[in-house]
Amino acid sequence: MNAKKVCGTLFACGAFALFSHAANATPSGLGQDIKQDTKAAGKGIGNGARDVGHATAHVAKSIGHGAKQAGQGIGHGAKEVGHGIAHGTREGWDATKHAVKQVFHKGD
Repeated sequence: MNAKKVCGTLFACGAFALFSHAANATPSGLGQDIKQDTKAAGKGIGNGARDVGHATAHVAKSIGHGAKQAGQGIGHGAKEVGHGIAHGTREGWDATKHAVKQVFHKGD
């Protein structure tokens, strides 16, 4: 469930509890009952919003960690390719140098 659905549901529940209780209450205690129901609905909405915030933070952290790991994997792969190219270049240079020495008889 996304944040809009959760908050909408919480507001609807709070409003329903507020109006259903007000319809059945006696006029003498009506103000106090509405106040208590409103306070309870506010706490429920606050708790729901906090839970949505925690879930959003958890998802954001998971995405961030995944992106970090992907970046590190790409970086390490590029590093390995660079090392491979460097080693191949060095081996090619050594082979060329050895071949030239053989052709011109300049001893190893």
